[in-house]
Amino acid sequence: MKKKENNSGSRLKVIPLGGLEQIGMNITAFEYGDSIVVVDCGLSFPADDMLGIDLVIPDVTYLKENIDKVKGFVITHGHEDHIGALPYVLKEINVPVYATRLTMGIIENKLKEHELTKTAKRKVVKFGQSINLGQFRVEFIKTNHSIVDAAALAIYSPAGIVVHTGDFKVDYTPVFGDAIDLQRFAELGKKGVLALMCDSTNAERPGFTPSERTVGTTFDTLFEEHKNTRIFVATFASNVDRVQQIINSAYKFGRKVCVEGRSMVSIIETARNLGCISIPENTLIEVEQMKDYPSEKQVIITTGSQGESMAALSRMAGGMHRKITIGPGDTVIFSSNPIPGNEKSVTKVINELIRKGADVVFQDAHVSGHACQEEIKLIYSLIRPKYAVPVHGEIKHLKAQAKIAQSLGIEKDNIFVLSSGDVLEMGESGAGVTGRVPVGAILVDGLGVGDVGNVVLRDRQHLAEDGIMIVVMSLDRMEGQLVAGPDIVSRGFVYVKESDELIEEARQTVDEALQKCLDRGITDWGRLKNTTKDTLGDYVWKKTKRRPMILPIIMEV
Repeated sequence: MKKKENNSGSRLKVIPLGGLEQIGMNITAFEYGDSIVVVDCGLSFPADDMLGIDLVIPDVTYLKENIDKVKGFVITHGHEDHIGALPYVLKEINVPVYATRLTMGIIENKLKEHELTKTAKRKVVKFGQSINLGQFRVEFIKTNHSIVDAAALAIYSPAGIVVHTGDFKVDYTPVFGDAIDLQRFAELGKKGVLALMCDSTNAERPGFTPSERTVGTTFDTLFEEHKNTRIFVATFASNVDRVQQIINSAYKFGRKVCVEGRSMVSIIETARNLGCISIPENTLIEVEQMKDYPSEKQVIITTGSQGESMAALSRMAGGMHRKITIGPGDTVIFSSNPIPGNEKSVTKVINELIRKGADVVFQDAHVSGHACQEEIKLIYSLIRPKYAVPVHGEIKHLKAQAKIAQSLGIEKDNIFVLSSGDVLEMGESGAGVTGRVPVGAILVDGLGVGDVGNVVLRDRQHLAEDGIMIVVMSLDRMEGQLVAGPDIVSRGFVYVKESDELIEEARQTVDEALQKCLDRGITDWGRLKNTTKDTLGDYVWKKTKRRPMILPIIMEV
């Protein structure tokens, strides 16, 4: 690798287009000269105030404007917050996608759903392999995470090496495959690393993250304690190692396993085809076969550990699932922690299950997939980067990692806590934030991508909070008088049958205001609509202290 910078002293640009200041929507562009390589392309889930929105994907305007430079997407692992936006983005930026085996298997499922398998170019990469992309060479390094086949990336550029850990933990005894390749991190550290971009999710937590394998022992204990009940285990669909351990315990205790939840079924099938999970023969059964076995010989692995309203567990808890109901004699194990923001939904499902008579276990059946402070220190000590760029987390997580880096002797001026959109330039002469590029959230609602913006969201919030009043009238413009109306229809404002007086009084008030306008010869629709809005708005505010949306409709006869 050339150590000197060429391209007349070009510098390496690191441009996070999402994923900072939040958990989710991870996507970062690396640019040097005429080449851009993009790491990850994730989505995030809507906040509570994004009414009706299904998904949020990153704004990739910068990549569209520089499409000739973009050489490819390199993906660290198969979680939604790292791959979920790919099908949407590939429609506009059709460049090759590089990923490890299971990650690519999950991406392929997404591409099939969006009918992109013919057009999207993709290549499966093995650990230790490097790919050349323009001015860059990207090496995939084995790490551990709560999904199989997670990778860290060593990104070689003429300005130096950047190591991106992806989401990781240090697990010496993983359930599947090898432990994290610490040796390779050390070798890179000896070569000299320009910058380390390290996962910050657990940067506030002291100590080490326990091995995924410890959960297997917990399951054995729980299965032993609940021998006479049917067992449900709710976990993340993508946590293949967790599913493997549940199946191991079920097999040990002579139970049959049923998998419920579309995403769970799809990922397990993909993992099975790729040899990332081993299921003993005659252990898996279909929902229809459950009636053939006594309930204490059944385990149901399900999605919905985050309280998602449409996931299998929530439907079972609410009595809306077509085939499975939960009641007394059932044990439900939550094998996950609530993601920040989901606590309410999870508590709601737990309460619902307890009300149905189920025994609910939600402690100690989970370990994180992210590195705690001691593991983060280990990676820093092995890699010894010149610059530290914490990634993957809210601002408090990024700051916590910045403190760790400082405690290990990295100068404060060499630690960059970035915001999405910042352009960090690095080279032999130094590093610094030199500008910004456009970033933002594109909202996906049903089949519409980006057609719901802030104005529409504001209207939805307005409608949700105060409802709507529609005023309908017919106008004879020649005569300058109302032929019919104004009539008022309301939705989500007050219950009309019990508020006849209020609506009638409101109607009369609008009628009087409109008559005054018409008497003065004002027949301009715009003026009449504004008069209607102002008069009705003032009246309703005075009477109810609410501001419903007011929609005047004028028909001409």
